Amino acid sequence: MSLLPSCVRSLCFLLFFTSLAFAQQKPNIVMILVDDMGWGEVGVYGSKYCQTPHLDNLAKQGMRFTNFYANSTVCSPTRAALMTGRYPDLVGVPGVIRGNVENSWGYFSPKAITLPQVLKTAGYQTAMVGKWHLGLEPENHPNRRGFTHFHGFLEDMMDDYYTHLREGKNWMRLNGQVIDPQGHATDLFTQWAIDYLNTQKKNPKPFFLYLAYNAPHFPVQPPQEWLEKVKKRNPNLSEKRAKLTALIEHLDESIGKVMEVLRQNGQADNTLIVFSSDNGGLLSDEADNGIWKGGKQTMYEGGIRVPTIAVWKNKINANTKTDFRALTMDLLPTFCEAAGAKLPPFVDGKSFLSVLKGEPKTSSDRPTFWVRREGGAYGGQEYYALREGNWKILQNTPFEPFQLFDMSKDSLETTDFRKANKPIYDALEKKLRRHIQKAGAVNWQK
Repeated sequence: MSLLPSCVRSLCFLLFFTSLAFAQQKPNIVMILVDDMGWGEVGVYGSKYCQTPHLDNLAKQGMRFTNFYANSTVCSPTRAALMTGRYPDLVGVPGVIRGNVENSWGYFSPKAITLPQVLKTAGYQTAMVGKWHLGLEPENHPNRRGFTHFHGFLEDMMDDYYTHLREGKNWMRLNGQVIDPQGHATDLFTQWAIDYLNTQKKNPKPFFLYLAYNAPHFPVQPPQEWLEKVKKRNPNLSEKRAKLTALIEHLDESIGKVMEVLRQNGQADNTLIVFSSDNGGLLSDEADNGIWKGGKQTMYEGGIRVPTIAVWKNKINANTKTDFRALTMDLLPTFCEAAGAKLPPFVDGKSFLSVLKGEPKTSSDRPTFWVRREGGAYGGQEYYALREGNWKILQNTPFEPFQLFDMSKDSLETTDFRKANKPIYDALEKKLRRHIQKAGAVNWQK
């Protein structure tokens, strides 16, 4: 460089710093996904039990969705949709992936292009902290699926929030290294996310951080001090409900810590933050899914409609609300558009960036599908839902007949219109049949 004429050196320096400035114009992206949090567990969504000041504050800073849906009634399929922007059964994940191969109902296709892989092409640093749940095979390790940094848990659920074991095995990892950290999983994931944000504080490149908490998935195991606080405030709660409330409030506090570090580091001003859940709350844990019927594992609204909040300073208007209908798989194209990244082929999701920016809405009346395959009483079979416009057909087990609901008049899903509106049902069933045929061409077992 010193041998170049001064004018050329000046031009080189100008181009270099211009490129850095351009890189910083791209937003950082933080995706926070929680596990099994029902619609009614967040203050701004009308929680009867939980105090969630940090999530409520996020909503005040940005946009709250009233019609946001997880892509499935359970964990793995929704996560596959987030990672690929595709329907989960089209990337080999119709059901829950488990380490127990006799009860595993998916194999995340190594051919599927993932969100971190796409963002890398746009100059992003990529990191994941928390629960992966998309396979234990070497080819499906997060580091092999686009994340440069992984600090978290590979398996499905933890049998204990303090031992972090699943069926006696340790699945905690720092990249490829087996680790045995001490502490509550929510606290660990929070600290690891903070550690990563601090490493990126002086990095001119934008980053994508996917923070996936196990909480409030069962076993419902809050820190004792949080449980005592909830019981003191509301001694009339059942033991189950008090534990779930405490686990969620502890989670809310943890999310608040991550948001505070973003602010302290000066990263919050140029960060797109999205909070969502992978499905609704589990009714047997006395979860609150608000006014919606059903819960986790059901195709009723309580199983798939989830609290979702988006924040992006000076891009998303503060304290706003939208009834635009979107799904988890729509996040990949939304993030790609915000990042200036080229979409991979065959993406099923649709960007809703214009909605976030308060621009005129595009239609959300496209046909959308939900799937879950499961063993046990489900016999290893799938069951489905489909919504198009105001009409929704659904099953809650593979062995029950489909029901048809008019969501414009009956969003609580009380009246089955299948017999009264046979032509509508037949049209929807035909579209679902075509989707099932398409998914049938995709291998979901290794």
